[in-house]
Amino acid sequence: MSLAESESAKPHVAVLASPGMGHIIPLFEFSKRLAADHGFYVSFLNIASEASAAQTQLLRSPNLPPSLHVIDLPPADVISDVLLEDCPVLTRVCLILQENLRSLKSVLLSLRKPNALVADLFCTDTLDVCHELSIPVYFFYTASSALFAFSLYLPTLDREVDGEFVELPEPVHVPGCSPIRIEDLIDQVRNRKIDEYKWFLYHCSRLHMAKGIFLNTWEDLEPVSLKAIRENRFFHEIPTPPVHPVGPLIKETEPLTETGSECLAWLEKQPKNSVVYIALGSGGTLTAQQITEVAWGLELSKQRFIWVIRAPSGATSSGAFFKAGGEVNNVSDPDPASFLPEGFVERTKEVGPVVPSWAPQIAVLRHEATGAFWSHCGWNSTLESVAHGVPMIAWPLYSEQRMNATILAEDVGVAVKVAEEGGRGTVTREEIARVVRVVIQGEEGKALRRRAEEFKESAAKALNSHCGSSFESLSCVAKEWKALS
Repeated sequence: MSLAESESAKPHVAVLASPGMGHIIPLFEFSKRLAADHGFYVSFLNIASEASAAQTQLLRSPNLPPSLHVIDLPPADVISDVLLEDCPVLTRVCLILQENLRSLKSVLLSLRKPNALVADLFCTDTLDVCHELSIPVYFFYTASSALFAFSLYLPTLDREVDGEFVELPEPVHVPGCSPIRIEDLIDQVRNRKIDEYKWFLYHCSRLHMAKGIFLNTWEDLEPVSLKAIRENRFFHEIPTPPVHPVGPLIKETEPLTETGSECLAWLEKQPKNSVVYIALGSGGTLTAQQITEVAWGLELSKQRFIWVIRAPSGATSSGAFFKAGGEVNNVSDPDPASFLPEGFVERTKEVGPVVPSWAPQIAVLRHEATGAFWSHCGWNSTLESVAHGVPMIAWPLYSEQRMNATILAEDVGVAVKVAEEGGRGTVTREEIARVVRVVIQGEEGKALRRRAEEFKESAAKALNSHCGSSFESLSCVAKEWKALS
């Protein structure tokens, strides 16, 4: 049998992710697992409109499983006409999807009919096309199971509450789950009059229409919310599709740039658990004032660090969402010395490198010298940190990150939260110095590190091909899909 015949004999699944690395990374890792571990031919449908350099580099990676094929959807002709310059991230994502999914039916018809299509939350319009083609749709929820439970509850909350959720006198009580403080509500539901809320509610209201839901988590990490989704009467009555925890699905390797190699060489010379790694995700940005406070705080702490830094942005904390990975195409931020306090880079060059835009995060987190991860608490970075046994300093910036920070600090026990002036204000240099010393030097930091190590072992066990809970969860669905063949 030829290679082409062998590939065509395999069961076929199509996978579709929204724009943004936080969505693309886990669905691409999911695709690789299906192809490499479960014997599937996988068509990864790529929305190339507005694609960042990091997205392009990831999807063109060498050494992909031979059964995984990246297929670019035809670019939408009118995308620039529907996007405004100041369009918020979620609205922009949904408009890009709305325009690009017009070609989905023709693309699916051009492929060998998939046994299923797996798409993320903001791709619920695939339901209509796939219903017409008799292709079952599964959703891959790229955030926590706690946020997934809230998403299922949101249409009920929308019907039952008058006025703004941020004006409620007490936390939001999702049935069977830990209460969500009003200040931790995700950005997209803090103003019910804006388009972002309407888009989020629209997609959440269609989740129950899927054949099943994949969650990028595992049983030990979020037992309370997983139990609620499976057992609480509210979720049965929606009804909620079967849920399949398959995480943590995270990147295993990354290409090394010259700067990345220098970072790792510097780490090799540092003591165990002595370095704070500071990185705010593929989209996070800070104001000039906040960058100055971070710099002085790191100096005051007298601790080692690696600081992945972007040029300041005064507009939004998600300013790099569609620009991730500019350094891949040799388009990087300005020299950090041009916007950091005068002399900072020179004074701290032995204590910690300042790295423009990007560092090899997986390799840094895996290194024994890394003692803490100062993170924005995006779900991908959260899983990467926990899966490598690294405790976190939680500094949420946007979207659901405040909710994640609270879960990590209070429920999971692997993080300490920074205190902001006025609740959502500046983090001062004194606070920065305090939390860095607490996690690297203090007894609390040692306790967080022990807890993180426990979850590192738990994560590895969940993914183990011999009875790991996440591996078995995906295997069960894979068997169902193969039966359809």
